Parts: sequence; C-alpha cells; structure tokens
Amino acid sequence: MSWIPFKIGQPKKQIVPKTVERDFEREYGKLQQLEEQTRRLQKDMKKSTDADLAMSKSAVKISLDLLSNPLCEQDQDFLNMVTALDTAMKRMDAFNQEKVNQIQKTVIEPLKKFGSVFPSLNMAVKRREQALQDYRRLQAKVEKYEEKEKTGPVLAKLHQAREELRPVRDDFEAKNKQLLDEMPRFYHSRLDYFQPSFEALIRAQACGRAALTRC
Repeated sequence: MSWIPFKIGQPKKQIVPKTVERDFEREYGKLQQLEEQTRRLQKDMKKSTDADLAMSKSAVKISLDLLSNPLCEQDQDFLNMVTALDTAMKRMDAFNQEKVNQIQKTVIEPLKKFGSVFPSLNMAVKRREQALQDYRRLQAKVEKYEEKEKTGPVLAKLHQAREELRPVRDDFEAKNKQLLDEMPRFYHSRLDYFQPSFEALIRAQACGRAALTRC
C-alpha cells in the first residue's frame, strides 16, 4: 500500500460553512465592484470639469482674438458685437470656475474620501484570509494527531496543538464576523453618503443652464 503524506494546511473538517463562505464572497464582491465604480466616477467627474474649464477658457481666448482684429477699429457695430461676446464669454468662464469649485468640494472630494476606505477594507480582508490559512493549518495539525495511536507523546502533542488552535480559531471567527457585519453596512451607507453630492451636482448643472441662458 502506497503512503500518501498528509498535507498540513488542508484539514478534512469543513471549518467554515459553505454558506458563510458564499456570504463573504458575495458581500466582498459587491464592495470590489463599488470600489471600481467609485474610482471610475471620480475620474470621469475630473475629466468633465477639466473639459468645462478648457471650453470656457477657449471661448474667452476666441473673443479676445476677435477684439484684436482690425475690423473692430473699422466697424463700430462689429466692435460692439464682439465686446458683448467677450463680456458673455468672461461671465461664462467665471461661472464655470465657480461651478467646478463647487463640484470639487461637494462631489469629487467626497468621492475621494469614500474611496479612501477601500485600502483598509482590502487589508482587513487579507488579514482575515491569513487568519483562515493559519486556522486550517492548525486544524490539520490537530487532525493529524487525532488519527495517530494515542500514546503519551502523541496525546501531549495533541493537547499542545489544540491549545495553539484555540486562539487562532477565535481570531479568525472574530475577523470573519466583523467583516460580515461591516461590509453590508458600508455598502448600504453609500446611498445616504452620496445623495447630498448628487443633489449638489444637479443644482450646479441647473444653475449652469440658467447662467448660459442669461448670457
């Protein structure tokens, strides 16, 4: 009969119920998706505000170039029209700058703050995974001695292995429970957290349309 060495780290006992593992993977998967969406939204908002500012700066430059056109010296009506355009473009640029500052404060910075939570969350998940690996390793060690003939030295090693296992198991269960409690709570908090930001964004865009209408 061939002998197959027992691999420490792979216990026979199912130490984490499959339902618990599925719940953990589901909740963590939702947060990974939320992290990516938050990062993408922050990036898109930055691109949008940069584009707004670039557009209004370009419009101001165009109006200034027109003012330096010789036609403005030759045609008073043309000068009046270009001067009115220049005033409107500068007004639009000033408003765009104000709007971008507001979006930075009420949307982009909150997105950045919300996103800063994910590194510590991911680190907590890694610590939980390390605790699980330690738990499996020591559980396998206990099972190995349980399967041996119950001699004095084996019983002593079994007792020692069980003593080593107990705090590691408790540590894993505490980390696992904390994450299973906190991950859904954090995920659902996104609605209350972002609602004021999106309301501020809508107001800023509405004011922008009104300002352009006045221009």
